[in-house]
Amino acid sequence: MPHDFQADIDAIARIDAIPTILDVVCRTTGMGFVAVARVTDDRWIACSVLDKIDFGLQPGGELPVETTICNEIRQSHEAVAIDSVADDGVYCGHLTPARYGFQSYISVPIMRRDGSFFGTLCAIDPRPAQLKNPETINMFRLFADLIATHLDSAERLDRAETEAAQQRSQKELREQFIAVLGHDLRNPLASIAAGVKMLKRTPDEAKKEHLLALMEGSVVRMSGLIENVLDFARSRMGSKLILREPYLQSIGPVLDQIVDELRSVHPGRTIETDFDVTQPFSADHLRLARLFSNLLGNALVHGVDAQPVWISASTAEGRFVFSVANSGRPIPREIIDNLFQPFARGKGREQQGLGLGLYIASEIAKMHGGTLEAVSNDDETRMTFIMPIAS
Repeated sequence: MPHDFQADIDAIARIDAIPTILDVVCRTTGMGFVAVARVTDDRWIACSVLDKIDFGLQPGGELPVETTICNEIRQSHEAVAIDSVADDGVYCGHLTPARYGFQSYISVPIMRRDGSFFGTLCAIDPRPAQLKNPETINMFRLFADLIATHLDSAERLDRAETEAAQQRSQKELREQFIAVLGHDLRNPLASIAAGVKMLKRTPDEAKKEHLLALMEGSVVRMSGLIENVLDFARSRMGSKLILREPYLQSIGPVLDQIVDELRSVHPGRTIETDFDVTQPFSADHLRLARLFSNLLGNALVHGVDAQPVWISASTAEGRFVFSVANSGRPIPREIIDNLFQPFARGKGREQQGLGLGLYIASEIAKMHGGTLEAVSNDDETRMTFIMPIAS
């Protein structure tokens, strides 16, 4: 199981020089047990250990902090060196040497750049040793400073990498946000613009009423799309898209609106429809309209201009099935496999935007408990959305 101080243990383990430091300490002082310890006001944890006397501690092992001299060093930030406990005027009657059976001891604090106390570099041995001299103490201090420097550098690097990742994520979110706005609002906006031009040219009142109805529908869709874009932005920051309260409605008028809208945007293209959607069903119809628009818009962009785009929809046997097909070059298998991922754009496909339309459609499909699949061959590329509905 991971230790609750695992981050500190791992941070010490990542310092390549630690094994060499422990080995040099053992060789130059003759001490049998050397450790880098994390010391807090209530814990003493071994982070790295070289044990030649079978003291019995491994990385992650603990001692009661109140039984250690390191606890006193945590409070004083001063090094402690003992050549021989039996002859030391301060520590000859100390409980710690008696408890752990050592005669020689040295420990220096590991102080971080910000002045905080990390722990100690310490060593013990059951035999006396020559430790209480400037050379040995300064060597320990040098090693402790080296450990602290590595910890500080690693922390700064981790912080820099985290900040860079956050900046990349924020940049990606901004790009996605802009791309969604452009992708989803382009169709209704173009429809309104086309409608305005046609209104200026036609004297036919009936046709004007029809155009105004289409334009009004586009305005309503644009309002809903703006709210959905905000949902999308939230989803890219870690939250799931939230399904609005489903409402019972026939899907026919929604389909007709989308087809009329895209016909006005692509007046030279033929869109053939086959709708059998007599059964109303509960859903977030506004978001389904986005799905339909994205799939139909994708087919119009990537299909052959001289060939029609085919749309079929049906409500039968407890399912709603919506399918869009276009002719054109088949999509390679490696692209098909990632077609519904954000930024998925293959060679020969539209390079405008960031390739988010099919991703958004796929997310909307999942929100409704449905599936969205694509198949492509020499005859056609077909995308099919299937969702369960109440019978």
